Amino acid sequence: ALVSVCLANPWLSVPTHHFSLFLFQSRLPAIKVKYLFLAWLGIFVGSWAIYMHYSSYSELCRGHVCQMIICDHYRRGIISGSSCQDLCEEGTLMLQHCLSSSPTHQVYSGVWKGKEVIIKCRIEEALRGDGGPDSAPRRQLALFDKPSRGTSMDEFREMLLSFLRSCLGEQPSLGSLVARIIALADVNQDGKVSLAEAKSVWALLQVNEFLLLVSLHEKEHTAKLLGFCGDLYVTERVSHGSLYRLELPGYLRPLVPSAVHAQLNQWLAPAWPRRARITIGLLEFVEEIFHGSYGSFFLCDSSPRHIGYNGKYDCKMADLESVATEMAVRGYLKGRRCEHNSDCTYGRDCTATCDKLVKQCNGDVVQPNLAK
Repeated sequence: ALVSVCLANPWLSVPTHHFSLFLFQSRLPAIKVKYLFLAWLGIFVGSWAIYMHYSSYSELCRGHVCQMIICDHYRRGIISGSSCQDLCEEGTLMLQHCLSSSPTHQVYSGVWKGKEVIIKCRIEEALRGDGGPDSAPRRQLALFDKPSRGTSMDEFREMLLSFLRSCLGEQPSLGSLVARIIALADVNQDGKVSLAEAKSVWALLQVNEFLLLVSLHEKEHTAKLLGFCGDLYVTERVSHGSLYRLELPGYLRPLVPSAVHAQLNQWLAPAWPRRARITIGLLEFVEEIFHGSYGSFFLCDSSPRHIGYNGKYDCKMADLESVATEMAVRGYLKGRRCEHNSDCTYGRDCTATCDKLVKQCNGDVVQPNLAK
């Protein structure tokens, strides 16, 4: 309308630059609102990400609680281990970056005498009840109640043998595994196992991954056990702890489209010959554990987060939480109620058939790991 009036009446004509300035000023409030909204949105998303990071960190990462409990027991003479002095007295074993995915299963990267390591500890009992720092060590005492005072070495060997039979089945080579565990428990290498040493190694054997680390210690594709203190244990650090994957924090995953995430993984993956080398190593590992010296083992979750590789692109299991003994899988599946075959699954990949007549799972895994 303004332009029509100006054209009709030359006395009312407006200079071009004045007209442009007028239009810009008329749009300025809308532009201000737009940028203010974007700034507010950016601040909101950033604040939410920071809040989620610190709230999840404080919930998941309780390494200080774990170290406090372990060192309290060590100073009181309840536990022992090859890492205790470095952790609790000399400070040469240090927890650094939290990698935990569960508040009861603490995982940290750290440094031990200048070498990068992974440190793992369970604090299940410490998180119950009031959760106070003073009461946590008292609750954890139940973990170290076996063997009791007065147990002889012969009785302790029999305890170990019975426990291994229940976990691994009747294997002819279990005697050598018992001897290895006793040698591991003898921290000061005096040919004797003290009560604190026996309590520590017994508590560790209740952790599935530690049992597997001891049982599969000869396998080149597993991380090496470096030391322990109570039920805290230290392993070598695998250079790449996940298979070709960019691990995003949980609070950022909803913000990154799956297509972008997949493209990033593709760009970051090693070259094809190196991926082939890693895969061959994984096949070798599966073959080795399927009929091992101490029974058969199954890889029941073959997701990339459990499989890693070192700087030479040799396959290394980032953790053994996904590996299960044949006895454990059979015990879980046998007699389990089911409607479909999918109900008879241990972990993610170990599946048996469902007997639909009696509505119970069969104990035999139908698809071997090598086929998977």
